[in-house]
Amino acid sequence: MSQEARTFSPLQPPRQPKSLDDLLAQAEHYAEFCMRNSGKMSPTLFLIGADGPMVFVPASLADANEKDAFVTTARLLCIAHAATVVVMALEAWAKFAKPDEKLDPTEQPSEAFDRQEVIVLMGESPRDQKQKFLPIIRSGNGNFFGFGESNAPTMDKMEGRFAQILSPKPPTDENRALAHAVLKVKGVNATELGGERLRSKR
Repeated sequence: MSQEARTFSPLQPPRQPKSLDDLLAQAEHYAEFCMRNSGKMSPTLFLIGADGPMVFVPASLADANEKDAFVTTARLLCIAHAATVVVMALEAWAKFAKPDEKLDPTEQPSEAFDRQEVIVLMGESPRDQKQKFLPIIRSGNGNFFGFGESNAPTMDKMEGRFAQILSPKPPTDENRALAHAVLKVKGVNATELGGERLRSKR
């Protein structure tokens, strides 16, 4: 099935993102757009590279293999477009330790009694990493109401399948050409940000 990198949401401010903070704000706008329109958000990659800012949403994430394939494609996109800033955004269950409590590392957040539904934004640049948690508030009928204030602790970095997407070294022209070739075989069509609004196929 073909996958496509698409332009940003209608909630995108007029100016194009140029920094990690800009891209994090962009991702937050897009997350709210998705949640208000469908009540959910697929894992989404935002990047700024040599071809301008873009966003990539996988066609499907039904199992662990498809999640791994999405991460591989995200890394290839970063290489192909010489990304300098990247944000991975995804919906997840989270559990945070209370002030006088130790977090149980063996307990899965999705199985915790006091779990919290959040959108996680994981941002990377060559010099910095930033994270933001957006607690999801739902109405009594389960519909998305808005984002709450986060009490998540500050972390130096995130770990896991969807973290550390940006290549540690700037890609060479040969690296970029190879990545473009692989993406073409995989059916991934990258689209530059052309204008201020999203042309979404969602």
